[in-house]
Amino acid sequence: MADRHRAGARRMRPRLPGSLGSRLFLILLAGLLCGQGLAFAIMLLERDRSARAVMLTTLQRDVTVAVALLDRLPAEERAGWLPLLDRPTYRYELGPGAAGTPGLPPRARMIADEIRTALAPRFPVRFDTVPAPTERLQGHVVLADGEALTIDVRPAMRPVASWLPVALGVQLLALAACVGLAVRLAVRPLTRFAEAADRLEPGRPATRFAEAGPDEVARAGRAFNALQARIARHLDERVRILAAISHDLQTPITRMRLRVETGAEGPDQDRLLADLDEVEALVREGIAYARSVHGDVEPTVRLDLRAFIESLVFDYQDGGREVTLNALADVTVATRPQALRRILANLIDNALRYAGRAEIDVRAREGRLAIAVLDRGPGIPADKLEAVLLPFVRLEESRSRATGGTGLGLAIADQLAAALGGKLTLCNRTGGGLEAVITLT
Repeated sequence: MADRHRAGARRMRPRLPGSLGSRLFLILLAGLLCGQGLAFAIMLLERDRSARAVMLTTLQRDVTVAVALLDRLPAEERAGWLPLLDRPTYRYELGPGAAGTPGLPPRARMIADEIRTALAPRFPVRFDTVPAPTERLQGHVVLADGEALTIDVRPAMRPVASWLPVALGVQLLALAACVGLAVRLAVRPLTRFAEAADRLEPGRPATRFAEAGPDEVARAGRAFNALQARIARHLDERVRILAAISHDLQTPITRMRLRVETGAEGPDQDRLLADLDEVEALVREGIAYARSVHGDVEPTVRLDLRAFIESLVFDYQDGGREVTLNALADVTVATRPQALRRILANLIDNALRYAGRAEIDVRAREGRLAIAVLDRGPGIPADKLEAVLLPFVRLEESRSRATGGTGLGLAIADQLAAALGGKLTLCNRTGGGLEAVITLT
């Protein structure tokens, strides 16, 4: 029961927005609005006190003068002077006034004390409260000739100026705009830092983070650029080691092949030659993978993509391989032709090895060029689609070394695609098969 209560309390608890900018904006805006509201309340309180002090001072002075004047005027002239003595919050009446009750609320009692102070000791005053929608009190005075005079007081604050709510609204809008600008300036470096981290990928050209802005942002930018440089040096060192080992293995493999070929013929010789062929293929692929990391050594040229892909497809067809090309519009692209040819050749060979035929489809969308190599082979398990792009990763079943794969073909294609500024993605097709897409910008 207690667990359910706590779970319900967690569900009812308001959740902050997900982005840091939104959270900072709401927190700062709430704090500033609270401060602004407090300042406005203090201003209204001070205004009320100041207005009350001015009103009481004016009331005391006016009542003293008005009652003394009416007392000295002849009785027949008093009614003519009453309109001249009226004020917005109090007026004078000849006679006993309206019926009321003796009790006075706190503010009315304060006003009554001021009037008593102004008229004492010459004119004693009796006060009562008159029932009304708003606060109202009356003071009853008897003039020297015995005529009754009523002071009718209706206290009220002066209305707020009509422009004040507009000015307050404009102030709040300006406040929200300033908070939004401050939050944007504070969060924008973090956004750029996250984008730079997303672009960081081994094998792709490194994009330096701008070392500008506040000291903390510039320091983070320098650290990020240093990290990129260290990663690049580490990968370059590993690739150079792989290339050196693969290259150095070619000489002993050649000597071993010569010795086997000059030895006694028979089943053992055939098995040894098959093993040497496999080792030699693995070495060649290792060298190719090492070179693919440095795909930028080839100059970029403008390429007629239609003629380029048709030439590649015709080469396979001339060799009796079943490779087809869908309709392709005339497209010119700036790229490195040898690297692109190696990528497509690896993908086509992969499709032919596991499906027996390959299909090439070229799509141009929103300034991006996508070249897809399709097959109807066994496909790749969904949880292995990214792993097979790593070097020396092979699937245990149909896509194994027994079918001729070394585990480097897709890795080389992925590295070369990254060197071209593109990306290689794999996905399984509906109805079976694999779709390998290289996207170029």
